[in-house]
Formats: sequence, C-alpha cells, structure tokens
Amino acid sequence: MNRMKLMLLAMVLTVLSGCAESSALIKANSTSIRTDIYEELTNGGIVPQGFADLRITATLKTHKPGIYSAKDIHGTPDYMLLLNIDGQAVLLRGRLQKENSESRGLVDPEAGDGIRYQFSKSLRLRAGTHRIVVALPADGIAIEKEINLIEGNANRLVLEPIYGTTPGKKCLEAYGATSFKKGIRTLRLMLNGRKISGNSNDI
Repeated sequence: MNRMKLMLLAMVLTVLSGCAESSALIKANSTSIRTDIYEELTNGGIVPQGFADLRITATLKTHKPGIYSAKDIHGTPDYMLLLNIDGQAVLLRGRLQKENSESRGLVDPEAGDGIRYQFSKSLRLRAGTHRIVVALPADGIAIEKEINLIEGNANRLVLEPIYGTTPGKKCLEAYGATSFKKGIRTLRLMLNGRKISGNSNDI
C-alpha cells in the first residue's frame, strides 16, 4: 500500500471516528437528566446575585426540502437544534424563510436558493463553569465545550455554521470555497465575540 493510499485511509478513519463520536454525543444528550440547571427567559431584567444570563443564537442555511429525498427534513420545521447544558436538554425549532440571495463577494458560502433558519433561546443559570453540547441531529453534528459565565453578566453564545467544501475550480481564489449546498460540516462557537476552543472539533 503506497503512501497516498495510507493517507486516504487515515482520512476516512478520522471521519468515521468523528461521526461515531458525534452520534454518541447526540444520543447521550438528547434527553434531560436534570431540570434545574437553567430557566428559560421571556424578558431580561436584572440578573440575580449568583446567576448569569445566556442568549444563544444561530443562523444557517440549508437546501430546499425534497431535493434529495422525500424523507429529507432539511428545509422543513423538523430540522432542529439540540442544546444540552449540564444534563438539561431542549430541542429548538427555528424560524424559517425562503432565501435566494446573490453572492456578496467572490466567495459567499450562503449565496443561492435555499432555506434560512434562525434559532434563539434566552436562559438564566448559575454563574460559573458549565458543560454545553450543541448539535444538529439531522446532520450528525455535535460539539461539546466548557463555558464560563461571570456572575451578573448578560452573555451571548453565537453558533456559526462551517459549510462543506465545493470542488476545486480554475479560479485560484475560489479553490476550496465552501457552500451551504454541500451541507454543514461543523459549528463554531463564539462566546461574547471570542471563539471557544478546547477540543478536536475546533475550526
């Protein structure tokens, strides 16, 4: 087996390992084992002593429903975001809208005809360190991180989609460009404007 085949085999095994890890995370975090970690907020107000607020938002784009299969839930209300903090889980439904946008530059991963999703949830929980898992079950994507929330702060956690890579093109600038049409590869987590690092899923 030559070097190129070994490299390809290693890449395939890495992808399969990542898929298995994400599937296990999704399965383990889909149901709540706690109900006292956070409360959902309808309006903000003064943060009580010992607590912190956390607003979680995500906006992403998928292909329209029915393109690949009648059973494909992309582009439908059944495409949801899973959130689990310290064992308390919730499935978030997004706000959908059709979107056919023009490219905003040479490389725009969200240009084209598809469905825009907007997810949001506001929570209040105790200040300190928390384990958070965010997942897109339909895509087999799950990310696990630790976040630290300062007492009295109103925090914002933004989930940014990283889309799949399109095939290489003759134009050098477009080589390796990403597009929502190739699906979501992973999520980048930004807490108060800074990327959360700490595991092999980092982008």
